Amino acid sequence: MRKIAKSILLMTIVSTIQPALGQTTNPLLQEWKTPHQTPPFSKIRNEHYVPAVREAIKEAEKNIQNIVKQKAAPTFENTIVALQTASEKLDRISSVLFNLNECNTDSELQNIVMELTPELTRFSNSVNMNQDLFERVKSVYKQRENLKLTPEESTLLEDTYNGFVRNGVNLTGKARETFAKNSERLAELSQQMNRNVLADNNDFILHITDKADLAGLPENVVAAAKAEAKERKMAGWVFTLAYPSYGPFITYADNRSLREKMWRAYNSRGNRGNKNDNNEVIKEMVYLRYQQASLLGYKNYCQYVLSNRMCNTPEELSGFLEEMYQAAKPYAERDLKEVSIFAESMGAKLPLERWDMTYYSEKLKQKKYDFDQELLRPYLPLENVRQGIFNLYGRLYGLSFRETKAIEVYHPDVKVYEVFDGKRFMGVLYLDMHPRASKRSGAWKTTFREQSNIGGKQVRPLVQIVCNFSKPVGDKPALLSFDEMETFMHEFGHAIHCLLTDCTYPSLSGTNVKRDFVEMPSQVMENWCYEPEFLNTFAKHYQTGDTIPGEYIRKIKAAEKYMAGWLCIRQLNLGIIDYEFHSITEPITGSIEDFEHARMRELQAPVKGANTSTAFTHIFAGGYASGYYGYKWAEVLDADIFSKFKKEGIFNAATASAFRSKILSRGGTEHPSVLFHNFMGRKPDKAALMERCGFEEVEPDGTLQKK
Repeated sequence: MRKIAKSILLMTIVSTIQPALGQTTNPLLQEWKTPHQTPPFSKIRNEHYVPAVREAIKEAEKNIQNIVKQKAAPTFENTIVALQTASEKLDRISSVLFNLNECNTDSELQNIVMELTPELTRFSNSVNMNQDLFERVKSVYKQRENLKLTPEESTLLEDTYNGFVRNGVNLTGKARETFAKNSERLAELSQQMNRNVLADNNDFILHITDKADLAGLPENVVAAAKAEAKERKMAGWVFTLAYPSYGPFITYADNRSLREKMWRAYNSRGNRGNKNDNNEVIKEMVYLRYQQASLLGYKNYCQYVLSNRMCNTPEELSGFLEEMYQAAKPYAERDLKEVSIFAESMGAKLPLERWDMTYYSEKLKQKKYDFDQELLRPYLPLENVRQGIFNLYGRLYGLSFRETKAIEVYHPDVKVYEVFDGKRFMGVLYLDMHPRASKRSGAWKTTFREQSNIGGKQVRPLVQIVCNFSKPVGDKPALLSFDEMETFMHEFGHAIHCLLTDCTYPSLSGTNVKRDFVEMPSQVMENWCYEPEFLNTFAKHYQTGDTIPGEYIRKIKAAEKYMAGWLCIRQLNLGIIDYEFHSITEPITGSIEDFEHARMRELQAPVKGANTSTAFTHIFAGGYASGYYGYKWAEVLDADIFSKFKKEGIFNAATASAFRSKILSRGGTEHPSVLFHNFMGRKPDKAALMERCGFEEVEPDGTLQKK
């Protein structure tokens, strides 16, 4: 069952058992008489979760039994639709628990999640392996050709039936026991992975007391480090592994030894041989995943995952990765050579190390394009960028965003907006923008509630965007880098996918689509960042109010393809290592570091003690296992779709309306290939992506074609 299973897949951790709290006193079990039934965060305490989850599990179990024991013959409504709401209360409670554990956690909450994870997994397994329930589902499934279902209903029926099969309902005896046991353990390991990475992230700081060590760093970065030190009651400057601190340091700091120290710290998270080490966690996870796939009749976990994706087989995936790799490789090699020659001219010793590449590539970029991207920050205050995005969606889809103080937040940093299409309420949007020790790194979109319209009861989504952007410093507002603006646009694309959804069933609404399609709408929106017509609407200097100079925009466009080959190879390698982990058929016996270094096809030599995998939460704790290739797969789709916007006008109302009605509002109600074809009128074409990256034809010997 896709909806019930979601409660488990989102889970993250758990604590000690708390005293029982009845339904009359536990806010998680009460009806939320709040605006739009939003979570009453001020009333929710950690001790509420355990009793609430256990009570909600009992209620869900009762609902499942009512479906199974009813005397009426199985129908689409009394079985398939009934399953959509069977765990409604549990889903609501779980969404609060696991979302807060990601963005506003503490050790007590982490222990609570670890305590509840096995219980929730056991509940999920009890549903997914309920043979009597499956018989009812199967009965409806066998009648599907005669039921006159809509495309959305057909998809729901297909997903529900396959969900049972893919979660082991047909297994018997020892195989069934093993599958259930493995599911519990995998859920625990996933949460442990997240916990370990967060701990290692918070355990490291770079404390600088000599001002000379700050050479090369932009003024705003130094000011932020000063503020961080003051907050910690320390002298000097403090840099952390939060990306607004780490990213600029590795890019601009002239002190090479300190760049190395920061780089090694960031790239050894989960690989330090301490209590947070993820080596054994990953080894156990990938082999358990193989076992699960094998029990279901697949040769490996990758084959199992891809059997339910746009990219259908490991062979198709391998071919896609190889094709893109070969297209990008000569450009990546050219990028490395160009940066190396430049670095050597500045006195660097070759070959360049990992902590050198970003530093010198940025300096070369400044030289080639006579441009420092830090000059953009004063024109990108967070308030302006946010309003610019709001206005963009107003122009494209007629949406308005109204900030409200009437809806509670879980942290003072969070802002809340009611979203409207004219007078129609579309949903609630929470924005949580800045890093803190209680929040994991990265940026993501999540929901506290999915959209649905079962039986004419319209439920609008509660959507959240969580980022880790540069904080305000002193009397300066939060000034974003261009990359941060692009990230904001990306996550907002996910949010709009949810806010514009107009489906019937929650398990198919919003971003509940096939994993290799989910990044397309968000990546489409990144393209507007490079369009002068959009930038001119909001990019204004925070002090003078002057619009961003046209010269700056021209340089942004000119540098759009800079290092495209290098960055493409990096992204592909993440997909490759994901593929390799989930293609194993035997336990990994060596270190995760050795496994990664032997399989990555990067152009720089690996560094002992460092690797990506032990902090690769996307694939080990974030639902992207055997699916990280989806970012690059979706790039093909997004470049193709944006080419239509470019041709017809980036603010063209008819194009935007078609994108909304044929893709964004449809969620996962039909196969992505159908949705894409409905909008574009044809199959995807890689040409737009190749053009955007600047990848020309390559000679048979691998050299760049001369023009």
